[in-house]
Amino acid sequence: MKKLPVSPPISLFDRDRLHIRPLAEREHLLDLSCILPLSPCLPAAGGFMEVAKSIRKARDQGSAVVLMMGAHVLRSGVQKYLIDMMEQGYLNGIAVNGAVIIHDYEFSLIGATTESVARYIRTGQFGLWQETGRINDIVTQAAQNGEGLGEAVGKVIEEESFPHRNISILAAAYRLGIPVTAHIGIGYDITHEHPNFDGASYGATSYRDFLKLVSIVERLEDGVVMNFGSAVMGPEIFLKALAMARNAAFQEKKEIRRFVTLVCDLADLPETYQKEPCRSNPKYYFRPWKTLLARTVSDGGESFYVQGDHRETVPQLWTAITKSS
Repeated sequence: MKKLPVSPPISLFDRDRLHIRPLAEREHLLDLSCILPLSPCLPAAGGFMEVAKSIRKARDQGSAVVLMMGAHVLRSGVQKYLIDMMEQGYLNGIAVNGAVIIHDYEFSLIGATTESVARYIRTGQFGLWQETGRINDIVTQAAQNGEGLGEAVGKVIEEESFPHRNISILAAAYRLGIPVTAHIGIGYDITHEHPNFDGASYGATSYRDFLKLVSIVERLEDGVVMNFGSAVMGPEIFLKALAMARNAAFQEKKEIRRFVTLVCDLADLPETYQKEPCRSNPKYYFRPWKTLLARTVSDGGESFYVQGDHRETVPQLWTAITKSS
């Protein structure tokens, strides 16, 4: 038998070899011009009206109203709608991924965000920007202070008076005492490229946020959970949080089964979306469908799906909640 060559041992990449450039040298794809003003519109889908009724009822009786979202929601410029819903008490929990933290931070700091991946990946500069890397220092300090990730970044944006903190959902949530829980996967976000990234600190602060989310989900009976544009993070963290909350409730002879879910996304789903798709259907792997629209509400809940761009669906939801009696 031919002897195979021995592979050299794999060492850890030395992050000190990286060249980190200032944000002033980056070409930004989004700036403050993309931020939409608060303006009522006609809710295009009947589901919004039903969800709005449930949200108002949940607010009045103290049930949970949770919004889970991906970063494209912020990139669509709907920050003022989300902040207004928080200020009026219609949202009492927001769950985000790491990219939301980054876009919110950059928007608040410099009034711009988002880079061309196609351009900057060619030279390996993608994600390696000095000011954005400070988020890692904030998270390390938060771990030492016993704070959550979302709370810590919002606190810095608010207390250091970032120039554009008026459009920061993290700062607004910090001011209002509303939990923003950040759920990260190591290696997913540009901040993880930086030499000052500490995996233990991110793990501690993000897991603290997850446990906060579970506590919020414990109040989901007669409440509402919504998912805008999160294909994996939102459905997965909700599934586990609901399992934990229901497990504890079961021991105490309580129930968490009568609640409303709303999914807003671009996928083309059939009118029978309340029923779980079969495994032969490629959309079986679209987690928002089987998890949020079918499985978790099958024992007494109700689900709604609205197809559309976040730049349209978020204002429609806000209008249905705030402008309807």
